[in-house]
Amino acid sequence: MRFRLLPPGAALLVVLSAATSHADVTEYKIDPNHTLVGFDIRHFFARVNGRFKEFSGTIKLDDKDLSKSSVEVTIQATSINTENEHRDADLRSAHFFLVDSFPTLTFKSTKIVPGPDNSALVYGDLTMRGITKPVTLDAKYLGAMMDTQMGRKIAGFEGKATINRKDWNIVWNRTLDQGATMLGDDVNIKLQVEAFWRNPNAGRPAADEK
Repeated sequence: MRFRLLPPGAALLVVLSAATSHADVTEYKIDPNHTLVGFDIRHFFARVNGRFKEFSGTIKLDDKDLSKSSVEVTIQATSINTENEHRDADLRSAHFFLVDSFPTLTFKSTKIVPGPDNSALVYGDLTMRGITKPVTLDAKYLGAMMDTQMGRKIAGFEGKATINRKDWNIVWNRTLDQGATMLGDDVNIKLQVEAFWRNPNAGRPAADEK
């Protein structure tokens, strides 16, 4: 087998091409001040809404080819909030999230399949209560723009999914007189995400954002 050495000019083109390809991916930091990590579940005949208030994560975005993007998020289970202190305490207990043993929830994408109009299916692994199961998010990239005053680029995303809480061993329920149950098994996840990339050469810190 023969090996041919590339001439210096061609080798430089290969390096530049690889660098350009890599540069298409921008790493955004999720902004917790402008992001909703929410959910709802059936309670009797109505639905209870809640959210997690503390989380962090990154989105590596290639806006020219969403399949090259990825996302990782860590959520603090203790930050669950349904605007009812007694219910929130129960949700943190062994009945539900067992936060003393499992303080975080995590999601890590494994594959992204682009669709029309900047939509995408985001396949990933969701870990709750020490159990990891696959989840598919129906997501959309809403666009990005520069905030020159703050020296950053802002991007927006939205997503939704429905999961069965029993898959993560969250099984507590109460059976009613007629045989029905107080809580549904399906949980709707809803995400409204704002994230930013900060110019490292900008003078104003990202912590100044409101």
